[in-house]
Amino acid sequence: MKNKTLLLLSFFILLASLPALAQNSYNLIVEGFDWGPAVNKVVLSKSNADLSTNPSAYQVYATRSSDLSETPINPSSGERTVLSTYKSDAKGNRIENGQYVTLNLSVAPNIPLGSPFQYMRSYGNVWVDYKLNITNKETLEVWNKEDERIMPLIDEYDLDGKFSQDNVTLTYASFTPDTDQEKVPLIIWLHGGGEGGTDTTIPLLGNRAANYASPEIQDYFGGAYVLAPQTPTRWMDSGEGSTSGQVDDIYFKALKGLFDDFVAKHPNVDMDRIYVGGCSNGGYMSLKLILEYPDYFAGGYISALAYRAAYLSDEQAKSIKNVPIWFVHSKDDSTTVADQTVLPVYDKLIKAGAKDVHLTFYDHVVDITGLLGGEDYYYPGHWSWIYSHANLSQNDFDGKPVKVNGVPVTIMQWLSLQKK
Repeated sequence: MKNKTLLLLSFFILLASLPALAQNSYNLIVEGFDWGPAVNKVVLSKSNADLSTNPSAYQVYATRSSDLSETPINPSSGERTVLSTYKSDAKGNRIENGQYVTLNLSVAPNIPLGSPFQYMRSYGNVWVDYKLNITNKETLEVWNKEDERIMPLIDEYDLDGKFSQDNVTLTYASFTPDTDQEKVPLIIWLHGGGEGGTDTTIPLLGNRAANYASPEIQDYFGGAYVLAPQTPTRWMDSGEGSTSGQVDDIYFKALKGLFDDFVAKHPNVDMDRIYVGGCSNGGYMSLKLILEYPDYFAGGYISALAYRAAYLSDEQAKSIKNVPIWFVHSKDDSTTVADQTVLPVYDKLIKAGAKDVHLTFYDHVVDITGLLGGEDYYYPGHWSWIYSHANLSQNDFDGKPVKVNGVPVTIMQWLSLQKK
């Protein structure tokens, strides 16, 4: 009995000496990628010992859960791969003598364990309860409590916008640029069908829409407001089902009211440089707004258009022939089929006399990073917004570059040059 007691005492003394009991905390970094959001980094706080920068020293275990889940989340748990490590500050910025260590985690569209989102039929994309347990296998230190969640670029947005009109309430995120311009252009982005709700981080992360606030795109505009409204359901909601243009949706009037309210609160918005764009559901709404308020917008940028051409009359096409619009679509889009949407819409606009309407028509939506296989890696054909967010679309329907004053331009360069 005495020996057993001594053994137990020795065991607890050993445990007390291990840093693992310190319940060390970590900061989680979430970024948007072409395929959606991912937890791509975790920042470890300094413990009693020097933090190792040996990637193989760390084991990272993730769990994903949700009270909203209609079916079990799959995968719900598993080990994450650590690609590399470096010393940093608490935000994950590399610093030679930093007091933190950041772990770069492997992310890819075929690694769902890395996603903090889960798509649910009744809710669309939602955040899951995402937790990590990190162990240093050499020192037995453990980090198992999230201290801060960092979302680069997303954190630069005001996420708390809300507007109500006619019993419709819309939430929205907005970005305010640091610019010396007296009049500042406004870029409006309308999300797809899976990003509705009331959490404005969802539209920004769901398909990398936050990138319109990136320095690369902002530079073309000399600084621009970015406004990302969110519908509580879907933009194509008629109140009695879905609409593809055959009847009015229940949101377009309130959405225009939101724009007017935002402009009133930001009187330096350049009323001659307001741009509207969106993907799929948001592509439908972008065209709907241009049809309803053709004198309001200086240009449109629309990907994966969900507006059915059968519901666009020749007279309607003529009414918007002077609004510059750039469409982006993929031939293999099985959700918004090109023959039913963008191709006949584009044709009607050209026949109506539109002079500044363009269509970049891809064979497939491929890996633009080159990390997944490049041209040989196909995303779903519906995801043509990837090219818009990355500002890569450059060719017109005839395969030739779109030009302004004889100079080839990308879609965002072109948009920045549009003015009423």
